[in-house]
Amino acid sequence: MPESEVTVEPRALTRKEFISDQTVRWCPGCGDYSILAQVQKTFPELGRKREDFVFVSGIGCSSRFPYYMNTYGFHSIHGRATAVATGVKLANPDLSVWVVTGDGDGLSIGGNHLIHLLRRNLDINVLLFNNRIYGLTKGQYSPTSEFGKVTKSTPLGSIDWPFNPPSLALGAAATFIARSIDVEGKHLQGMIEAAYRHHGTSFLEIYQNCIIFNDNAFADLTEKETKAERQLLVEHGKPMLFGKDRTKGIGMDGHRPVVIDLSDGKHSMDEVLIHDQTDRMIASILSEMTYRPEFPMPLGIIYQVEKSTYEDLVYEQIDRAVEKAGPGDMAAILHAGHTWEIK
Repeated sequence: MPESEVTVEPRALTRKEFISDQTVRWCPGCGDYSILAQVQKTFPELGRKREDFVFVSGIGCSSRFPYYMNTYGFHSIHGRATAVATGVKLANPDLSVWVVTGDGDGLSIGGNHLIHLLRRNLDINVLLFNNRIYGLTKGQYSPTSEFGKVTKSTPLGSIDWPFNPPSLALGAAATFIARSIDVEGKHLQGMIEAAYRHHGTSFLEIYQNCIIFNDNAFADLTEKETKAERQLLVEHGKPMLFGKDRTKGIGMDGHRPVVIDLSDGKHSMDEVLIHDQTDRMIASILSEMTYRPEFPMPLGIIYQVEKSTYEDLVYEQIDRAVEKAGPGDMAAILHAGHTWEIK
């Protein structure tokens, strides 16, 4: 067989090959370490070459991420990672583009850019590290800090109502909205892979503990004694159950969600809501549980639908224009109309 006809199967990569030679510089115990590890564990499973991936970040603790991935990467400017990533994707649509941002970088300084990325639906993956604090600048309250949060910049307590990231994404017409936690490794790996498989903008909020300035912000979701009562792991087509022995569920009282106790003899499984990740109303119900302590915290894919991506539409539009008017001539355009020479 001629050498040119030999098919060479791509070699499977390992986690180690996605680890760069840079020393990781986060505070000892920071949740960013776990997120980085889960990404590096997941990427070999995606079956792509390292040079197919690009990480783009803004400014903040999480934004050091591109240095630690042995892929292409940009450490860009504050709040503008989504804009840079948009350019990367439009110029190179075959690349897998990932944005790493935080609650301050992504929802305050870059909030406007984020919502337009979501509504345009480019095939870009957004990992939003939410620690509900500005960590890099030493502990000011952020757009997701809870009402009444006492910080160095709010010594009497924050009087800002916080952003709810899944609700914000839903309002911006995002086509993939999910949530996970830094310490839930397997769950986080599954969400990272699901985000990659989605054709369109995927928005993955990751609760991340800032051990220095907002330690234990999500302790009720991660501590062994309380997590079963506080985590609602949602899966498409399955009932919304939680609690020890999964004896509690989410039901509906008219248009209002309620917690049902299946052990009280008054309720049955027929009353438990089945998760449909394509249902926008269910997604709204789940996302609105975020700051309501009477409900468990939804984790998993909250919403996912298919819709044409921005880059697909751009290239289709270009193809139609070329078919109608020909490939064009840039030199002719530049010299068309009135021109003059400056001497």
